[in-house]
Amino acid sequence: MTRGTPIEVLVPHAVRLLGYADTACVAERLGLPEAEVHENLLDAQASGRVGWSEFDGDGGWSPTTRGARHSESLLAAELDDAGARTAVEEVHRDFLPLNDEVSAACTAWQLTELGVRAEPVTALATLAALEGPAAALVGLEERLVAHLERFAGYHGRFAEALEAARDDTAWITAADRDSCHRVWFELHEDLIATLGLSR
Repeated sequence: MTRGTPIEVLVPHAVRLLGYADTACVAERLGLPEAEVHENLLDAQASGRVGWSEFDGDGGWSPTTRGARHSESLLAAELDDAGARTAVEEVHRDFLPLNDEVSAACTAWQLTELGVRAEPVTALATLAALEGPAAALVGLEERLVAHLERFAGYHGRFAEALEAARDDTAWITAADRDSCHRVWFELHEDLIATLGLSR
Protein backbone atom coordinates (compact mmCIF):
# COMPACT_ATOMS: atom_id res chain seq x y z
CA MET A 1 0.00 0.00 0.00
CA THR A 2 1.38 3.40 -0.98
CA ARG A 3 2.31 5.80 1.80
CA GLY A 4 2.12 9.59 2.06
CA THR A 5 4.97 11.59 3.60
CA PRO A 6 4.19 14.27 6.25
CA ILE A 7 4.76 17.85 5.11
CA GLU A 8 7.27 18.49 7.90
CA VAL A 9 9.42 15.78 6.30
CA LEU A 10 8.68 16.70 2.69
CA VAL A 11 9.67 20.36 2.93
CA PRO A 12 13.26 19.98 4.22
CA HIS A 13 13.69 16.99 1.90
CA ALA A 14 12.65 19.12 -1.08
CA VAL A 15 15.24 21.73 -0.07
CA ARG A 16 17.89 19.02 -0.16
CA LEU A 17 16.77 17.83 -3.58
CA LEU A 18 16.80 21.37 -4.98
CA GLY A 19 20.06 22.27 -3.26
CA TYR A 20 19.31 25.98 -3.09
CA ALA A 21 15.87 27.46 -3.74
CA ASP A 22 13.50 30.17 -2.57
CA THR A 23 10.16 29.44 -0.95
CA ALA A 24 8.22 29.69 -4.20
CA CYS A 25 10.45 27.10 -5.88
CA VAL A 26 10.12 24.69 -2.95
CA ALA A 27 6.33 25.10 -2.99
CA GLU A 28 6.22 24.54 -6.75
CA ARG A 29 8.40 21.45 -6.45
CA LEU A 30 5.98 19.97 -3.90
CA GLY A 31 2.76 21.27 -5.42
CA LEU A 32 1.76 22.81 -2.10
CA PRO A 33 0.55 26.31 -1.07
CA GLU A 34 3.46 28.71 -0.68
CA ALA A 35 2.24 30.00 2.69
CA GLU A 36 2.10 26.49 4.13
CA VAL A 37 5.55 25.67 2.80
CA HIS A 38 6.98 28.93 4.15
CA GLU A 39 5.64 28.17 7.62
CA ASN A 40 7.28 24.74 7.54
CA LEU A 41 10.55 26.23 6.28
CA LEU A 42 10.58 28.66 9.21
CA ASP A 43 10.00 25.75 11.59
CA ALA A 44 12.84 23.82 9.96
CA GLN A 45 15.08 26.88 10.16
CA ALA A 46 14.30 27.31 13.86
CA SER A 47 15.37 23.71 14.50
CA GLY A 48 18.56 24.12 12.47
CA ARG A 49 17.53 21.83 9.61
CA VAL A 50 17.65 24.43 6.83
CA GLY A 51 19.31 27.80 6.45
CA TRP A 52 18.55 30.97 4.50
CA SER A 53 21.27 32.89 2.67
CA GLU A 54 21.43 35.73 0.17
CA PHE A 55 23.87 36.56 -2.60
CA ASP A 56 23.63 39.68 -4.75
CA GLY A 57 19.99 40.17 -3.80
CA ASP A 58 19.07 36.56 -4.54
CA GLY A 59 17.96 34.52 -1.52
CA GLY A 60 17.33 30.86 -1.01
CA TRP A 61 17.06 27.95 1.38
CA SER A 62 19.66 25.22 1.64
CA PRO A 63 19.98 22.14 3.85
CA THR A 64 22.29 22.11 6.86
CA THR A 65 24.49 19.13 7.65
CA ARG A 66 22.43 18.54 10.77
CA GLY A 67 19.23 18.84 8.76
CA ALA A 68 20.39 16.35 6.15
CA ARG A 69 21.21 13.78 8.83
CA HIS A 70 17.89 14.35 10.57
CA SER A 71 15.95 14.03 7.32
CA GLU A 72 17.76 10.82 6.45
CA SER A 73 16.74 9.32 9.80
CA LEU A 74 13.09 10.26 9.17
CA LEU A 75 13.20 8.89 5.62
CA ALA A 76 14.75 5.66 6.90
CA ALA A 77 11.97 5.29 9.48
CA GLU A 78 9.35 5.97 6.80
CA LEU A 79 10.97 3.40 4.53
CA ASP A 80 10.96 0.70 7.18
CA ASP A 81 7.45 1.54 8.40
CA ALA A 82 6.22 1.10 4.84
CA GLY A 83 8.12 -2.18 4.50
CA ALA A 84 9.66 -0.74 1.35
CA ARG A 85 13.41 -0.94 1.96
CA THR A 86 14.02 -3.99 -0.22
CA ALA A 87 11.85 -2.61 -3.02
CA VAL A 88 13.65 0.75 -3.05
CA GLU A 89 17.06 -0.94 -2.87
CA GLU A 90 16.12 -3.00 -5.91
CA VAL A 91 14.99 0.11 -7.80
CA HIS A 92 18.27 1.82 -6.90
CA ARG A 93 20.19 -1.19 -8.21
CA ASP A 94 18.29 -1.05 -11.51
CA PHE A 95 18.65 2.73 -11.63
CA LEU A 96 22.47 2.77 -11.51
CA PRO A 97 23.15 1.48 -15.07
CA LEU A 98 20.61 3.98 -16.40
CA ASN A 99 22.30 6.69 -14.36
CA ASP A 100 25.58 5.87 -16.10
CA GLU A 101 23.86 6.29 -19.48
CA VAL A 102 22.27 9.62 -18.57
CA SER A 103 25.46 10.97 -16.98
CA ALA A 104 27.53 9.99 -20.02
CA ALA A 105 25.07 11.56 -22.45
CA CYS A 106 24.74 14.79 -20.48
CA THR A 107 28.49 15.12 -19.91
CA ALA A 108 29.22 14.55 -23.60
CA TRP A 109 26.67 17.22 -24.50
CA GLN A 110 28.04 19.72 -21.97
CA LEU A 111 31.60 19.22 -23.26
CA THR A 112 30.36 19.61 -26.83
CA GLU A 113 28.65 22.88 -25.92
CA LEU A 114 31.88 24.10 -24.34
CA GLY A 115 33.79 23.12 -27.48
CA VAL A 116 36.24 20.92 -25.59
CA ARG A 117 35.08 17.43 -26.59
CA ALA A 118 37.43 15.71 -29.04
CA GLU A 119 34.48 14.06 -30.78
CA PRO A 120 31.46 16.39 -30.53
CA VAL A 121 28.02 14.85 -30.25
CA THR A 122 24.86 16.11 -31.88
CA ALA A 123 21.73 17.14 -30.04
CA LEU A 124 19.87 14.44 -31.96
CA ALA A 125 22.28 11.75 -30.73
CA THR A 126 22.07 13.05 -27.18
CA LEU A 127 18.28 12.99 -27.17
CA ALA A 128 18.32 9.48 -28.62
CA ALA A 129 20.64 8.37 -25.80
CA LEU A 130 18.18 9.71 -23.23
CA GLU A 131 15.12 8.00 -24.71
CA GLY A 132 15.98 4.57 -23.28
CA PRO A 133 16.36 5.81 -19.69
CA ALA A 134 13.17 7.86 -20.11
CA ALA A 135 11.22 4.74 -21.08
CA ALA A 136 12.75 2.70 -18.24
CA LEU A 137 11.87 5.41 -15.76
CA VAL A 138 8.17 4.61 -16.17
CA GLY A 139 8.58 1.22 -14.54
CA LEU A 140 11.03 2.43 -11.89
CA GLU A 141 8.64 5.15 -10.78
CA GLU A 142 5.69 2.76 -10.67
CA ARG A 143 7.66 0.45 -8.39
CA LEU A 144 8.59 3.32 -6.06
CA VAL A 145 5.14 4.92 -5.95
CA ALA A 146 3.61 1.55 -5.07
CA HIS A 147 5.20 2.16 -1.66
CA LEU A 148 5.93 5.90 -1.33
CA GLU A 149 3.80 8.60 -2.96
CA ARG A 150 6.55 11.23 -2.89
CA PHE A 151 8.38 9.52 -5.76
CA ALA A 152 5.57 10.36 -8.17
CA GLY A 153 6.24 12.78 -11.02
CA TYR A 154 9.83 12.10 -12.03
CA HIS A 155 8.95 10.34 -15.26
CA GLY A 156 6.51 13.06 -16.34
CA ARG A 157 9.02 15.82 -15.63
CA PHE A 158 11.82 13.99 -17.45
CA ALA A 159 9.60 13.26 -20.46
CA GLU A 160 8.49 16.90 -20.63
CA ALA A 161 12.10 18.10 -20.51
CA LEU A 162 13.10 15.63 -23.22
CA GLU A 163 10.28 16.83 -25.46
CA ALA A 164 11.13 20.49 -24.81
CA ALA A 165 14.77 19.78 -25.68
CA ARG A 166 13.75 18.93 -29.24
CA ASP A 167 13.03 22.63 -29.76
CA ASP A 168 15.49 24.13 -27.26
CA THR A 169 18.61 22.16 -26.35
CA ALA A 170 18.97 24.12 -23.09
CA TRP A 171 16.42 21.63 -21.71
CA ILE A 172 19.07 18.90 -21.83
CA THR A 173 21.34 20.16 -19.05
CA ALA A 174 20.43 23.73 -18.03
CA ALA A 175 20.36 24.39 -14.29
CA ASP A 176 17.82 27.22 -14.51
CA ARG A 177 14.89 24.95 -15.42
CA ASP A 178 13.52 21.43 -14.96
CA SER A 179 15.97 20.03 -17.51
CA CYS A 180 16.62 16.35 -18.17
CA HIS A 181 19.84 16.50 -16.16
CA ARG A 182 18.27 18.34 -13.23
CA VAL A 183 15.29 15.97 -12.95
CA TRP A 184 17.51 12.92 -13.16
CA PHE A 185 19.93 14.36 -10.59
CA GLU A 186 17.03 14.96 -8.19
CA LEU A 187 15.81 11.38 -8.52
CA HIS A 188 19.32 10.10 -7.83
CA GLU A 189 19.57 12.34 -4.76
CA ASP A 190 16.12 11.21 -3.63
CA LEU A 191 17.13 7.56 -3.77
CA ILE A 192 20.43 8.26 -2.02
CA ALA A 193 18.78 10.23 0.77
CA THR A 194 16.06 7.63 1.21
CA LEU A 195 18.55 4.79 1.51
CA GLY A 196 21.12 6.76 3.50
CA LEU A 197 23.82 6.31 0.86
CA SER A 198 26.49 8.63 -0.56
CA ARG A 199 27.33 9.32 -4.19
